[in-house]
Formats: sequence, C-alpha cells, structure tokens
Amino acid sequence: MFIHLGGDKILKASELVAIFDLSIDKSFVVLEPFINHFTLLNRVEKISKEKPKSLIISTTKIYYSPISSATLKKRANFLHI
Repeated sequence: MFIHLGGDKILKASELVAIFDLSIDKSFVVLEPFINHFTLLNRVEKISKEKPKSLIISTTKIYYSPISSATLKKRANFLHI
C-alpha cells in the first residue's frame, strides 16, 4: 500500500516511521539533531512550494508536506499500518 504525501510524492506504507505536526514547536527541539543529520546526508525533501504543515519520517528520507498531519494520519490509519 502507498500513502500520498502531496504533490507527486507517494510513500510505501511499510517505509513510514512517523508523522509530525509542524505547528507544534516542541517537536523540533527533539527532532532538530535528527533533521540536521538527514540534511547533511541530502535526504530531506520539501514536497511543495507551499508552506509545509507536516514532517514525515521514512526509513530513508524526511519529507516536508503541505498536507496536514491529521489528514496524513487518517490516510495511514485507513491502511491499517
């Protein structure tokens, strides 16, 4: 199964690790070193030019998505991950 992350980006459900809401600043304090590491490895992708609403962590990459975390979580729950 696949999850549409926005734009033309689709992720295999089995590769999904976590979905974070970007409006919650507390998440970034904990995630900042992790995001910086993936940035150095060139494994961070901004899916759209729109302001990102969520951060998706996969097994290989981090994505900034214009789709809300609530919508993405509903899509993931629909797949019964």
